[in-house]
Amino acid sequence: MKPPLYIRPLTNTEHRALIVERRGSHAFHVRRAQILLASARGQSARPIAQQVGCSVQTVRNVIRAFNTSGLACLSKQSNRPKSVQPTLDEAKREHLRHLLHQSPRTFGKPTGLWTLALAAQVCHEQGLTGRLMSDETMRRAIKRLGANWKRAKHWITSPDPQYTRKKKRAIA
Repeated sequence: MKPPLYIRPLTNTEHRALIVERRGSHAFHVRRAQILLASARGQSARPIAQQVGCSVQTVRNVIRAFNTSGLACLSKQSNRPKSVQPTLDEAKREHLRHLLHQSPRTFGKPTGLWTLALAAQVCHEQGLTGRLMSDETMRRAIKRLGANWKRAKHWITSPDPQYTRKKKRAIA
């Protein structure tokens, strides 16, 4: 069981600001102000969570945020990850490049054309990724390789050795 966590003692200015925010129009600010005022009254995280209607961990996060940054914790911060690592690192992207230069048929697929979804499926089957990636993730990985993904085009070719000569004559 985690030890009880409480906010630091409030100054008069902070207490008045929390009272004002508790009556505000932004639900995010209201809930945080309610959590902080309840903690200032000596309530622990579990009863506060039940009273406000959120998880115990959310209450703990709000209290920790107030203890480190003060009233600045009332405004909503970015929820983006602090550091973003690409799903495929450099070595895996090079393996992807090698993979895409082969036909999908070599991997037991019924088509000869790569699609983003098919490339993601083969990457997962080959162990490049731990889970199936989205089309957008595959497109970004291919873009990091310095290539642009374009939809496959069907080309008409002929086994006739004179095909190119005949084709030029037909166009002219």
